[in-house]
Amino acid sequence: MLIRIEKGSSVPISKQLAEQIAAQCAAGRLQPGDRVPSVRELARELAVNQNTVLRVYERLTGEGLLERRHGQGTFVAKTAGKKAAAAHEKRLVEELRQLARQAQGLGLSSNELHGLLAQAWEQLGAETQQNEEAHH
Repeated sequence: MLIRIEKGSSVPISKQLAEQIAAQCAAGRLQPGDRVPSVRELARELAVNQNTVLRVYERLTGEGLLERRHGQGTFVAKTAGKKAAAAHEKRLVEELRQLARQAQGLGLSSNELHGLLAQAWEQLGAETQQNEEAHH
């Protein structure tokens, strides 16, 4: 499970973590039945507090994306893909509305906003490729 936390971001670490796990479920990169890293493992890997990871896992369990099996660990729930896709799309639409409002406030046109989004998309693709190469 590839997760990237931006510690300098204004987005809380718990939100970054929850959104990335949900996005991976929605995209099918995490499949129902897949075991996710333990709280301790993921906290160590990301250099974040274990309580942060625990709260995220508990929240995603409550949302039906993860399920905890006593003595076995935490797994992607059977219905996670559909639930995650719907919830993730809803959050994405709201975030896009907020970005559109900010762009309007700055006097940007729709085309200018599309250009900025395309630029950000390209940068993300380059970053993802670099991360994948670094992990291989």
